[in-house]
Amino acid sequence: MSATIKLEKKHFPVMLNELISIISPLYGGTFIDCTFGQGGYSKEILKNSKNKVLAIDRDKESLIEAIKVKKKYKNRFVFENIKFSQINDLKINKENLRAIIFDLGYSLNQMKDPNKGLSFSSTGDLNMQMGLNDFSATDVVNKLSEQNIEKILRYFGEETKSKLIAKKISFRRKNSKIRTQDLVKIIEIIKKGKKTKIHNSTKVFQALRIFVNKEISELMYGLINSFKILPIGGMIIVITFHSIEDKIVKFFFKNYSQKKNSSRYLPDNIQAEKLFNLFKKKHLIPSEKELKENISSRSAKMRCAVKVKNSNNFEDFFRKFEYLIDVENLSKEL
Repeated sequence: MSATIKLEKKHFPVMLNELISIISPLYGGTFIDCTFGQGGYSKEILKNSKNKVLAIDRDKESLIEAIKVKKKYKNRFVFENIKFSQINDLKINKENLRAIIFDLGYSLNQMKDPNKGLSFSSTGDLNMQMGLNDFSATDVVNKLSEQNIEKILRYFGEETKSKLIAKKISFRRKNSKIRTQDLVKIIEIIKKGKKTKIHNSTKVFQALRIFVNKEISELMYGLINSFKILPIGGMIIVITFHSIEDKIVKFFFKNYSQKKNSSRYLPDNIQAEKLFNLFKKKHLIPSEKELKENISSRSAKMRCAVKVKNSNNFEDFFRKFEYLIDVENLSKEL
């Protein structure tokens, strides 16, 4: 899920300079690129002959670019078509693992791919599957109950018109299957005359994409399993693009970077452990120069933490976001 933009036939990974500055690849080591996409981060890291990169991506289309990188760097690059929640299944020398990188955005190639149906201008079926999925957005809008669709739009899209949109979807699908442009028209009718900085369909499409790809549990298990395979002193770097995923990453880093006598998410007799040192207390954002070159980077936030202790206790993390997991679990009805 690499957030890159294509300008003049060249891909620009978001906040590449900031990332390279943080991970210091000149010293050599192994790096895991959890969202390979078009390979922007991996290629930059591999420029130093001392480095190895293990890249993963759930989107099988990423294999096209991965094959090119493999030909160039051979024994220093490995690609796996898996979800990043499965990162602990990788065979890797953990001792030399320097950093694990997540870029949670979507590439321009993915947005333009008509088969993925991520764009408001797409025609045909609603898909939104990024790879290794169990169902599509078509299944969601045409099969789930009105009440459950409303929950998905409200919690995952933070859509204020979720109830009206869900009701209209339920009514409209009685006549024929809802496709991409049908959904866009439904949203436009309900939001007619409402002027916003973003497209009227943005929040609804975001909600469906998050639900279809189970992005909440993917991110949570991706962070936890990355922590488990990372040696002490190793880094986790995450670039987020919307408030829900950033809220999850922020809590994970901040909650486990403070040694507290107690946590309101834990029983009184359990101490919250300090597992990280934050690279910076506040998140990093793109430079003015990058914003001018790549408007898609405007919502990017980079957070970084260094592991200082091992642990298997993440109960408070799950408890904090249990309400989002409950919404994600509505997929059991499909």
